Amino acid sequence: MHNDRITIIATLLVIGTGSLWGFYWLPVRHLAANGLPGAWGTLAIVAMAALVLTPAAVRARHRLLRSSPVALASIALGGVAFVLYSIGLVYGRVAVVVLLFFLTPVWSTLIARYGMGWPTPWLRMLAIVVGVIGLGVVLGADGGLPLPHGLGDWLGLSSGLLWAIATTGIRSQPETGSVEAAFVFALGACVGAAVLAPVFEPLPSLAIEAAIPAFGWALATGGLWWGLSMVCLMWATARLEPARVGILLMAEVLVGAVSAAVIAGEHLAPIEIAGGLLVLSAGVLEVWPVRAKRPATSEAT
Repeated sequence: MHNDRITIIATLLVIGTGSLWGFYWLPVRHLAANGLPGAWGTLAIVAMAALVLTPAAVRARHRLLRSSPVALASIALGGVAFVLYSIGLVYGRVAVVVLLFFLTPVWSTLIARYGMGWPTPWLRMLAIVVGVIGLGVVLGADGGLPLPHGLGDWLGLSSGLLWAIATTGIRSQPETGSVEAAFVFALGACVGAAVLAPVFEPLPSLAIEAAIPAFGWALATGGLWWGLSMVCLMWATARLEPARVGILLMAEVLVGAVSAAVIAGEHLAPIEIAGGLLVLSAGVLEVWPVRAKRPATSEAT
């Protein structure tokens, strides 16, 4: 009974995290429209997240120091991937950026097979085919070449690829505690955002009356999305099957697409919806459990 309750709590946390991230575009675009354009809003958010997580990280410093350097580097790289995703939401259409990020299973399977030499079941190969077809449908919906059409598309696609590299590194190393991982994730994001912010937009100058509410938005967003939700997600993923986590997190796509359509008027064309369903199907195929083949048994003589 206790294990069942833990499973239910972990499941609800994953659904809640995915749904929450479906609304992440709202504070990011709010900051972009109110004095922190491009990656500057993201930098403010992740800096606040790192600040919020610092006390917990200090308490867990001994575990942090014992963690695998490769695991920590991979987690930090994951933070950079989410920075690209965050910036993409400023420049691109929400649903398209989210879908391009969710092509991660395609890149993960390719990296696992050709980079790590891990065995690749036929369902994973099918996921690649379905995902690539879905990508082509989404990007070619206007009748042109199936290529990213703007900065937001490129950032969404790049974030998924970088996240696949990061998660492959994380999988290959011993598990890091949820609090330590969330802190390193935020630190990696800070570095990535600090490097990219001046590339996309010049340093903004905020008047004090605009800086105070911007600080509040960044603190709330960093603490809730990058802090609390990440700690909850990392706690939950350690207690659920990877397949269940991957499928439940797809709530982000649904919430992001619907919220952007209702609030921002960003509607997907029917063919884009079809392509999006293919991308999500690839994600389901990638995480679907594959039965191991039974070893052949010889009759006793």
